[in-house]
Amino acid sequence: MNSLPLLSLIVFTPWAGALLLALFPRLSAGASRGLALFFSLSTLALGTTALAGFDPAITTMQLVEKHAWIRALNVNYHLGLDGLSLVLVLLAGVIAPVALFGTTRTVRQPSLYAALFLFLQGSALGVFLALDFFPWFIFWELSLVPAFFLIKLWGGPGAARAAYQFVIYTIGGSAFMLMGFAALYAATGTFDFGQLASMARDGALAEALKSLGTFWPMMIFLGVFFGLAVKVPLFPFHTWLPSAYAEAPTGASMFLTAVMSKMGFYGFLRLLWPLFPEQLHAAAPCLLWLAVAGVVLGAYAALKQTDVKRMVAYSSINHLSYCLLALFAVSAFHGRAGEAQAAALSGAILQMFNHGLSAAALFFCAGVLETRAGRRGLGDFGGVRTAAPIFAALCGISMFSSLGLPGLNGFVGEFLIFRGVFGLAPWAAAVSTLGLLATALFLLTFWQRVFHGPAAGAGLKFRDLEPDEVVTLLPLIALMFALGLVPQLLAGLINPLVNAWVFQLPLQ
Repeated sequence: MNSLPLLSLIVFTPWAGALLLALFPRLSAGASRGLALFFSLSTLALGTTALAGFDPAITTMQLVEKHAWIRALNVNYHLGLDGLSLVLVLLAGVIAPVALFGTTRTVRQPSLYAALFLFLQGSALGVFLALDFFPWFIFWELSLVPAFFLIKLWGGPGAARAAYQFVIYTIGGSAFMLMGFAALYAATGTFDFGQLASMARDGALAEALKSLGTFWPMMIFLGVFFGLAVKVPLFPFHTWLPSAYAEAPTGASMFLTAVMSKMGFYGFLRLLWPLFPEQLHAAAPCLLWLAVAGVVLGAYAALKQTDVKRMVAYSSINHLSYCLLALFAVSAFHGRAGEAQAAALSGAILQMFNHGLSAAALFFCAGVLETRAGRRGLGDFGGVRTAAPIFAALCGISMFSSLGLPGLNGFVGEFLIFRGVFGLAPWAAAVSTLGLLATALFLLTFWQRVFHGPAAGAGLKFRDLEPDEVVTLLPLIALMFALGLVPQLLAGLINPLVNAWVFQLPLQ
């Protein structure tokens, strides 16, 4: 236990900022932006404080806060931090202030926009830190509210439909997950993730679930699985994502793809994998095919897009499917070489962080194109590199990071994933390389048609980046180089945890 509730401060400080902005709606636009940026930066400041006191060698939860909440239901307010949580807290701490700084200047009603954004930020942080299902699920569901209004009120022409589709899909999946955990509670009497994981390791959870009926363990697994699969999203539960990301305002798109999409895969690692190892092992061979489909079909769908934002949205499906590919390969073949398992899982966590940087940068670049020209089709531009060399350089670095160019951050996670998956399921790694090929094709096509060739269309008088836009991209670009050249900065936080996970895997 800790005298300073650092994790609570990480979660609720953005909410405090949202409350202040809601209580003082008549603040000037500049004051609203400054206040929002201050409270958003709190996550990075407090996350760095947590990092300073974090010991990667300790693979159990650190900075734990636990207080009884609803005694009759054995519900606790329970927060904790390990390497996985810390990586995602730091990601949110980087992306949220960058997205707010880069976009609040151009939106209408900046005070309301920033308040909703801070509410979304705090909700996502609660998901990454809560260790009891009851508060965890509250944070999970509350994140939908600001995301819905950000898309609907500040989005594009199809924003209303995209916002409703996003909420309906996610709430539908959450209903299955809620029923699954209600059954878990009926069998065990606890919502605590640590207790449930401990019961799963010693076989007590499987025995408790079987007491409900022979078919219940798999049914509960499927309920939790559907709730998480929609959020990632796993193919074919992905159909809400392209519209939601494409219609959302730029700042919301940056946060949705960089942080909120990671909530689903985080749930796979925190809930599904430790609580249902037998069921996941049984389903993993089929799920591995779905992950491969997401890698390959997501990339080829991006290749067919003419809308830049939809292209980046499908690219997110492709990149997040790499993470699922790693997890399902380890789950399906967990009795094989430990090095391959560790490489795959380490790569998946690194991929979450690295994809967040590159995807957020690309969505911001797409927003710049749309803001300057009022359109964002691949055929609407030409020769932008000549008119806007700074923008072309920064966008190009972001694109090559997403492509996985050695020396940039995107390479490390993808290399480790393929290194691990090839050692476990060579056929899955081989087929998934088609996704790498398609990724290169659609990103280089985007680069060629928008930035090269003779100046045409909206590229004729394209204005280069303004100072605040350069400042928005520079932190992301700097991290792309830093983590590409010194990946141990991030890998060192998670390697002991991943090794502990691999050591706990049962032998086949």
